[in-house]
Amino acid sequence: MQKIEAIIQPSKLDEVKDALIEIGVLGITVTEARGHGRQKGHTEFYRGREYAVDLLPKLMVEVVVVDAMVEPAIQAILTGARTGKIGDGKIFVSRIDEAIRIRNDERGDIAL
Repeated sequence: MQKIEAIIQPSKLDEVKDALIEIGVLGITVTEARGHGRQKGHTEFYRGREYAVDLLPKLMVEVVVVDAMVEPAIQAILTGARTGKIGDGKIFVSRIDEAIRIRNDERGDIAL
C-alpha cells in the first residue's frame, strides 16, 4: 500500500476528486492548508494599506491505495490538478505498512 499526498489549488478539487473516483479510488481525505513554494505569495491592498500574503490557500488531498493503483492515481491527480502555471502543487508518495478498519478489525488491502 502507498499513501499519496497531493497539495493542489482549491479550485481544482472537484476535477481531482472526480478523476480519482473515475479510476476506482473510494477513500479520499481533504484538508485545508496554507503555504507557498516558488510563487512566494503576493501583495494585496485592503483599505488603502498594502499587505503581504505569503501563505496561499491550498488543499491537501490524501489517498491510500494498493500498489497496483499508485500510478493510475498519480496520473488522475496530475490530470485534474494541472493548469501549467506556477502554484499547481506537489505530489508525495510514501509507503504504508498497515491499514486497519476500526469497525471490524479488517487489516491490509481489504481495509481500504
